[in-house]
Amino acid sequence: MIRCICVGRIKERSLQENISEYLKRMQAYHKLEIVEVADEATTLHNNKAMEKEGARILAKIKEKEYVVLLDLRGETFDSVSFADRLDNILATKGNQVVFVIGGSQGVSKEVFERADLYWKLSDCTFPHGIVRLLLVEQIYRAFRILNKEPYHK
Repeated sequence: MIRCICVGRIKERSLQENISEYLKRMQAYHKLEIVEVADEATTLHNNKAMEKEGARILAKIKEKEYVVLLDLRGETFDSVSFADRLDNILATKGNQVVFVIGGSQGVSKEVFERADLYWKLSDCTFPHGIVRLLLVEQIYRAFRILNKEPYHK
C-alpha cells in the first residue's frame, strides 16, 4: 500500500471529490490511502507548530517505510521520471512507501531528517488541498505510465 500522510483536512468539497475520484481510479493498480493528521493553529510560533505536527506525522510512519517528503528543496521529476522512480522504490521497498505533505509552515527537522527522498512538485506555491490533489493525480499517472496506458503529455 502507498500512503499519503497529510497535515490538515480538505474543506473544499470540489477538491474532496476530485481526490476521491483518483483514489477510486487507483484501485485498479495499487492501494492508495490518505492519512490526515491535525494541523496546528497558525498563531503558534512556527517551530512549536512544526514540532507538534511533526510528532503526529512521525507517529504514523513505520520504521521500514520509504518516506517521500514533498518539499521545496527536493528534486523535480517529469511524470515519466517520477513513474520510473516510484517503480524502483516499490521494487526495492515493496509496499512500504509513504508520501508526506507537511503543514503550511513546513515540517519539523525530525520529519525532514526521516525522509528518504525529497520531491519538489513545482516552483509555484499551492494551497495544501491542491498539492494533495496533484500528488494523488501524479501517483495515478505514474501507474498509467508503468502499465503502458495512455496519459496526457
